[in-house]
Amino acid sequence: MATMTQKEIRAWLIQESPQALTLLFQEADSVRRRFVGDEVHLRGLVEIGNRCIRDCIYCGLRGPNKLANRYRMKAVEIIECAQKAYDLGYGTVVLQSGEHPEIAAGWLGEIIREIKRNYPVAVALSMGERSEKDYAYWRLCGADRYLLKFETSDPRLLLRIQTPLPDGRSRLDRLRVLKKLGYEIGAGMMVGLPGQRASSLAEDLLWLTRLDADMIAIGPYIPHGDTPMGKNALADLRFMERSELKTLPMTMKALALARLLCPTANIPATTALATLEDDGYSAGLAAGANVIMPNITPMSYRKKYEIYPDSAACREEDTHSTATAAIEAAGRTAGRGWGSRRRADFVFNSPFNGVQKDEFHKSI
Repeated sequence: MATMTQKEIRAWLIQESPQALTLLFQEADSVRRRFVGDEVHLRGLVEIGNRCIRDCIYCGLRGPNKLANRYRMKAVEIIECAQKAYDLGYGTVVLQSGEHPEIAAGWLGEIIREIKRNYPVAVALSMGERSEKDYAYWRLCGADRYLLKFETSDPRLLLRIQTPLPDGRSRLDRLRVLKKLGYEIGAGMMVGLPGQRASSLAEDLLWLTRLDADMIAIGPYIPHGDTPMGKNALADLRFMERSELKTLPMTMKALALARLLCPTANIPATTALATLEDDGYSAGLAAGANVIMPNITPMSYRKKYEIYPDSAACREEDTHSTATAAIEAAGRTAGRGWGSRRRADFVFNSPFNGVQKDEFHKSI
């Protein structure tokens, strides 16, 4: 992995020179090609339920949101989605839901076992903050990966947007537990949260290296009008002006820096990125991404899984074609197999490190 200080990362995050940023994205793309190749791995996302007991003030699925149209998919429907993913040639099925006790460990465990019995795919889970017992059981049932975004490592900002669970464990703590249990771990954050600073975003990126994250998900904050944070953001002209001008470029810079810091990680061009930008998938691929997660949830459910409004996944049912078109436009190929992380046990020295980086700054 590349070695950069928080100060150096912050300098890149606030960098606005078009020439400098062009070089940053080119370097991230070059590192991506060197360490993970030209394959773009497609992972079928299945949003199995949108009920949630948490009160995260940025998320449309938050428990107190009475306007959300709640659902939970049946086991047979989830298995049918796994069949679709396999038929499309995907090497991974991602099961995601809000945090709710109705997603019982035993119920989900049987679904994982059924998928693993019938299809040669990796199973990734994104079920939020659960007990170590649940994590261990799902791993025993065959789950291979777990995605748990920590959203922000800034403790003051985190307390503003999330209510911690009574057990006192943070998401960073849980990610360590997941790694200990043998999962490939996915971590990440939102970019553009009200009150977020470039210095804290730089610290978020450093946490990805400390965790040795296998997958990194970085997406822009998109306000939801049915949430406390979203209502305030949408009513604040200053925030909207700053968000519209800065959130997307800042997300792209963070993605590119994540590739430099964690060259062997799997990094998706997220649906949130595609929601803000028509060619968001292509932009993400050009900045170092090597994964796209087409949403294969049945449309009747997909429209109800509204973490943020107007998701790109709800604009068209055939997200597979959108993803493959972006891959083809980038001159890349769809990956085969599980697409597990390729590890490299040595320090990668980016041109943006040390003396070379200083000379680079002087040239701008």
